[in-house]
Amino acid sequence: MFGSTNSGANAYARVGVETGVAAASPHKLIVMLFEGAMVAISAAIQQMQAGDVQAKGKSISKAITIIDEGLRASLDKKVGGEIALNLDSLYEYMSNRLVIANLKNQPAILDEVYQLLRGLKDAWESIAPTQSTASAQPPVQPAVQSAPKASAYDTLAPMQSRLVKA
Repeated sequence: MFGSTNSGANAYARVGVETGVAAASPHKLIVMLFEGAMVAISAAIQQMQAGDVQAKGKSISKAITIIDEGLRASLDKKVGGEIALNLDSLYEYMSNRLVIANLKNQPAILDEVYQLLRGLKDAWESIAPTQSTASAQPPVQPAVQSAPKASAYDTLAPMQSRLVKA
């Protein structure tokens, strides 16, 4: 009569995620992409172990989409230079490994990609702008810097934050 409890919970979760995305800084959005891919891979590992082929495929596809259309597509190779190119190659490697894991039912490969994402997420979080830095300096920097040497945040933020530009 009123719908299932599960659909209500799912709707509530979607609203929470949408609200979180709308309120998130560009830096936080990248963290959310890493987390989303990691959650999808964790689910795929469990589904692979349970023999749920259809759900495993969906979870792996979701992780690949997040990596390719979120993280990889957000790289700004003009600003990021060698770092952006290296990240692009790493994201491509991860996507390819996920395809192989899916085809060969190999949870070890899923774990490998999960660990790579966790390492990148941890590194990304370690360069989070402080409140004073965030208010004094926008996360997306122009391609030409007048400062003699850019910080790690100044180099990485424009590459990953391009996805949230208006």
